[in-house]
Parts: sequence; structure tokens; C-alpha cells
Amino acid sequence: MSGIKSSRDRIFDFINITLLTFLMVITLYPFLYVIFASLSDPSRIMAYPGLLYKPLGFSLGAYKAVIKNPNIFTGYVNTCFLVTVGVAVNITMTALGAYFLSRKNVLWGKVVMFFIVFTMFFNGGLIPLYFTVKGLRLDNSLCALILPTAINTFNLIIMRTAFMAIPDSIEESAKIDGAGHLLILFRIIVPLAMPTIAVMILFYGVGHWNAWFQAMIFLQNRELFPLQLILREILLMNDSFQMAMGANVGDQEMISETIKYAVIIVATLPILCLYPFLQKYFVKGVMVGSLKE
Repeated sequence: MSGIKSSRDRIFDFINITLLTFLMVITLYPFLYVIFASLSDPSRIMAYPGLLYKPLGFSLGAYKAVIKNPNIFTGYVNTCFLVTVGVAVNITMTALGAYFLSRKNVLWGKVVMFFIVFTMFFNGGLIPLYFTVKGLRLDNSLCALILPTAINTFNLIIMRTAFMAIPDSIEESAKIDGAGHLLILFRIIVPLAMPTIAVMILFYGVGHWNAWFQAMIFLQNRELFPLQLILREILLMNDSFQMAMGANVGDQEMISETIKYAVIIVATLPILCLYPFLQKYFVKGVMVGSLKE
């Protein structure tokens, strides 16, 4: 019977499941370790050298110190602004560029596409970017983290390919009814390409949420620092020790260690909660954007 698996198929399934389970464990465990460490008793976690399979004791002192830190709240506000406004700008500009490049009768379309792809392999570097942003007077503003990277070339190519996969007859019917290019794009093309758009939202959103390098270069005002730059200071510049100043002198070092783990969870958890809502579009969107050129 066709429903009965052969011994080779069963061996393959066993090896496949074992390998994927192993990859899942080694990928998930570092995150679980950080969760367990952030909830552990500071004195016990400092004295424990091995792997963690559960919290050592239970303490929310690290999370209380994180919540009391005003820089964390300010970083959250700035990062949420970057994600919402930045993703809106990214999707709008990428959709406009992809629609233009996906038209079959565009003058010099292939030449323009060549120069766009060229930027994936060659760029001016950091110093020209800095002087460009400074010359446009965007430095020390959140616009410096949004406008220079408004379009990602890789995402533009994926969205262009997805737009090209939409049948021409739909666009022709809309033109007969009197629809213009903007109406066709935002009322017809974008809804039909929503799986790809959802993937682009995820890509751009994660990029803005994790961005810290450009913020470190272009921002001098601490009130504008995004969350990841605050996280960097806490992890690398011993700001966690300052956050633990309310404790006894002997306990400050221990509490500051658990604060580092708590900050990682606070900075990572929101973007992880977003992924399940977009995961169902992920595979479909990428495949739609990669099948037709």
C-alpha cells in the first residue's frame, strides 16, 4: 500500500526529526538561559558556573531596576517611533520603486535596475554616508535613522518580483475603468501582494528594532537614543552597576549581572511577540517574491 512508509523513509524521517530537534534546542537554549538567569537569585547565579535548566531561586529585582530606569522608557518610545514611522516610510518607498521597476514598458528600466543592483555590491562607505547626512542637516535627529535607509535593495527586488507575478489583465481592467497608477498600486497591486508586504514589514521592523550602529554615529542627544543603544550601554559600559546603586555595596555587582539579563529580555520580547502574527505570511511571501523574474 502507498500509505505504508518504507524502512528508508522511516530512517530519513528519524534523522530529519533528530537533526531539526537538535538545531531547535541549540537555538532556543541561549534565550531560555537568559530568561532563567534574569529570574534567578543574584547571589546564586553569580556562584553557579554550569548550564541553567530552571531559575536558581526566584527574584524580580532585576526587572524592577529596569522598569525604574528612565532611559529604558525613553529608548522604548524612540524605538517604537522608529519602527512605526520607519516601516511606513520603508513600505511606501519600496512599493513605489517596485511598482515602477515592475512595469514592462518603462523607459530604461533595465538600466535603472542595473544601478540599483550595483548598490548591493558596492557603496560609498561610512564616511560619505556621514557627510551626506550631516550635509542634509539630518544628524542628531531620528530622521537620520529612517531616510538614508528608506529602501533596502534586497527587499525592493523581492517586492518587484512579486508585483511582476500579478497578471497583467487585472491592471488592464483597472485602466479601462479609469484607474491611475497610484490607484492601481494601492488598491489592487498592494492588496494582492499582501503576503510579500507582510514579510517586508517583518524585515524592516526587525531592522529598525535592532538598529544601534547608525544611532551611535548620528545621535548625540541621549533623549533620542533608541532602545538597542541603551541596551549596548548597559551591557558594555557597566550602566547596570549604576542601576543597582540602591542596593548594598556587596550586592551591587551581583544585581547588576542579573539586570543585564533582564534588559535583554525586555528589549527582545516585543519583537518576538510580533513574529507569530506574521509567520504565516513569511514562507508564502518570500516564495512569491522569488519564483518569477
